[in-house]
Amino acid sequence: MQYETIIGLEVHAQLNTESKIFSPSATKFGAPPNSQVSTVCLGLPGALPVLNEEALNKAIMAGLAFGSKITLHTKFDRKNYFYPDLPKGYQISQFDRPICVGGKVSFTVKGEDKPKSVNLTRIHLEEDAGKLIHSADSNLPQSYVDLNRAGTPLIEIVSEPELRSSDEAYYYLLSLKSVLRYIRVSDCNMEEGSLRCDANVSIRPVGSDKFGTRVEIKNLNSFKAVKAAIEYEIEWQREILSQGKTFQQQTKLWDSATNKTITMRTKEMSHDYRYFPDPDLPSVVLTTDTVEKIRKTLPELPDARRDRFIQSLGLPKYDAEVLTAEREIADYYEDALKESGDPKRTSNWVKDEVLGIVNKESITISEFNVEAKRIGKLVKLIADGKISGKIGKTVFEEMLTSSKDPDAIVTEKNLVVVKDDKEIERIVDEAIAANEDAVQKYKSGKDRALGAIVGYVMKVSKGKADPQIVNQLLIDKLGPLPEKK
Repeated sequence: MQYETIIGLEVHAQLNTESKIFSPSATKFGAPPNSQVSTVCLGLPGALPVLNEEALNKAIMAGLAFGSKITLHTKFDRKNYFYPDLPKGYQISQFDRPICVGGKVSFTVKGEDKPKSVNLTRIHLEEDAGKLIHSADSNLPQSYVDLNRAGTPLIEIVSEPELRSSDEAYYYLLSLKSVLRYIRVSDCNMEEGSLRCDANVSIRPVGSDKFGTRVEIKNLNSFKAVKAAIEYEIEWQREILSQGKTFQQQTKLWDSATNKTITMRTKEMSHDYRYFPDPDLPSVVLTTDTVEKIRKTLPELPDARRDRFIQSLGLPKYDAEVLTAEREIADYYEDALKESGDPKRTSNWVKDEVLGIVNKESITISEFNVEAKRIGKLVKLIADGKISGKIGKTVFEEMLTSSKDPDAIVTEKNLVVVKDDKEIERIVDEAIAANEDAVQKYKSGKDRALGAIVGYVMKVSKGKADPQIVNQLLIDKLGPLPEKK
């Protein structure tokens, strides 16, 4: 029997606020255990939560970026369950009036031309729980509770079950992460736990409109893990159903060591959490003016920026995708372009030379020590014919360890392109005499042979001879390329 895969994703993104969602405690990563807690985080009697306005605004901004409808009259609810890392015995979340409703995430699967979009069910605010640290000593099985994360502001982004493959889930997550980073509401650093994903997976016979039994997979700490876990779960469910067996709705963990999903518990339903409005928090009433003020602060989003780079700047699709993957990279490119005025040449330098070093050294582009304006000035020197591309790379190497502008380096090292026809002609004549074999190959119709002669000229001139003049002189002296017999 043929089966169709049904996938829905729940993404928890930590909002990058300086304090927690309902208390003034800090949210810095890596602080000593239990050093960022307050009476509210600890759930002590009499401690009352106060909503962090910045967290609320960032949740609204995320909703606007994804095209969600903002709920003007929203509230918070208590999600009741017991676990050692939840000191209050409940989590403050949102149940029936989430801050954002609807919206969509657009993405393109690699190798496919047509973009896809997946609708969002909701985006809601909630607080994070603490963290359990388990002893590595099997002879002393103990667990310790760190409540630094308790109360950290999260948005949970819930998709409709419209994803149909692990590839779609992977590229959906890449797009979602890109938008969140563009609008700077979350750093989405999965290594630090600021972006986490749960996957809901089921299968059904092709053509059926009924959903199959759903399995929720947790402990997915990378996009590759999401992809691998979904693929494993699909095969597991197919195997069970093909044997005529059934299975319960359940929650599983992904074990990256064995690359398997492991049953954790049977899945709870919403009524198991006994949601009810939090009596300590008043409803939040927003105005359309407040929402519009936040909308005006939204930057140009990745898809719109990519399309502009293609349509207005004439960049190839690949270049535009690389340059708009991160907001900081796109900003760097546009700052460089203001100086150079040459979209394609600037793109080549940023994506090949600049990002080559950024990726090699595992740094961000904001940590790269050559400012965008200086790269733009370097590209302009090349575009204006003042230096060759080869000399440009020499200047770039110097710029990596110097704060000097490229034109100052060119002047200081006497790297300006030689445009003196007589001097270049002298070197060209020398090149022809020294490369008789290449000359004969060229005259017999082998166009690549001309490159060897040009290379000789550039070597003798230390890369300073104007390539256009060199090529023209060679053609004048050797004649046009003969047709191959």
